[in-house]
Amino acid sequence: MPDTLLLALMINVAILAAGMLVLWRVSVKIGDVSFIDAVWGGGMGVLALTSWLHVPGGAGARASLIAAMAAIWAARLAWHLYTRWRAHGEDPRYAKMLGKARAEGRFGSAALKFVFAPQALLLFITCLPAQMGVLASSTPAPLGALAFAGAALWLLGITFEAVSDAQLNAFRADPANKGKVLSTGLWHYTRHPNYFGDACVWWGIWLAAAEAGLWVALASVVGPVFLTFTLTKWSGKPLLEKGMEERRPGYKAYVERTSGFVPWWPKRG
Repeated sequence: MPDTLLLALMINVAILAAGMLVLWRVSVKIGDVSFIDAVWGGGMGVLALTSWLHVPGGAGARASLIAAMAAIWAARLAWHLYTRWRAHGEDPRYAKMLGKARAEGRFGSAALKFVFAPQALLLFITCLPAQMGVLASSTPAPLGALAFAGAALWLLGITFEAVSDAQLNAFRADPANKGKVLSTGLWHYTRHPNYFGDACVWWGIWLAAAEAGLWVALASVVGPVFLTFTLTKWSGKPLLEKGMEERRPGYKAYVERTSGFVPWWPKRG
C-alpha cells in the first residue's frame, strides 16, 4: 500500500475518532445513542469525501464517481434515519442494551464501549471500498467496464432502498395498517428490500474501486462482505425478524412465501 494512501487513511481514522467522541458526548448529554444509526450512513459519506480531498495529484474521474456514489447514498440514508429517530425517539434495541448501565449510572462509559467505539471501527471497515477506491484513482484514465457495472449496481441498490423506505413509511402512516404486514410493492418480492439495496450499493462501490487495481479489490472486499453478513446473519434481518411472528399474526405466512433477501417471485400458497 503506497505511503500516501496509508497516510490519508490515518487522517480518516483521526477524523472519525474525533467525530465519534464529540457525538458520544452529545449522547451522554441527551441520554440517547439512537442517532448512531444516522451517523453510520453519514460517516461513510464523510470518509469518502475526505478521501477525495486527499487524492495524491488530484482526483480522477473514477475517484469522483466513487465519492459521489458514497456521498449520495450516505446523505439519503442519514437523513432517513435521523428523521425516523426524531419522530419515534429512542430505539428499543439501544434502550435494552444500555438499560442496566443507565440504572447503575454507567450510561456514558457503556455508550462509548458498546456503541460508539465498535460503530467507529465497523464503519471504517465497511467504508474501505470507497476510501481506497477514491485514494487509488488519481490517474485521468477514462472509466472502464467495472466502474460502469459498479455504478449500475449502485443505482439498482439505492433505488431499492429509497422506494422500499418510502413504501414502508406510507404503510406505517396509515392507522388502518397497525399490526398488519407490508407485503405489496417491493416488499412483495423480498422481506427486506432496503437491506438488499444496501448490499447492492456497497458491492457496486467495491466493483468501481476494484478497477483501480487487484490490490485495492482484495484489500477492500472485507467491506461489502462484512456488510452483507451483518444484514443477513447478524444485526439486520435476524434481529428485526426476532419475535415478529408474535407481534404480527400474518408474519409467519409472509415468511413462508416471501424471499428473505434477494428479490424473487413469492411462493404460491
